[in-house]
Amino acid sequence: MIPEITTEELEQKLKAGEKLELIDVREDEEVAGGIIPGAKHIRMGTIPENLDQLDKEKEYIFICRSGGRSANVCHYLQDQGYKVVNMKGGMLDWSGETE
Repeated sequence: MIPEITTEELEQKLKAGEKLELIDVREDEEVAGGIIPGAKHIRMGTIPENLDQLDKEKEYIFICRSGGRSANVCHYLQDQGYKVVNMKGGMLDWSGETE
């Protein structure tokens, strides 16, 4: 099972000033339409070659358009020993700030 967070829960944590590791796995043109402030952009297809940017001691929240691709990334990374959380509903459900 992959842990999940709703967009509302994530927005509340960010508003409360929590330091979270957010990774947006969408394609470049999708991110151009807006990304959650503070999120790092690593396209889904490039995750395997970017594992050196991730720390197994930290928990990462993964974001995509609807929650499907980020869930796939979570499964992959969980198998590699990373702590992962999927943002349920993705950016389609996000009503918070974007940059």
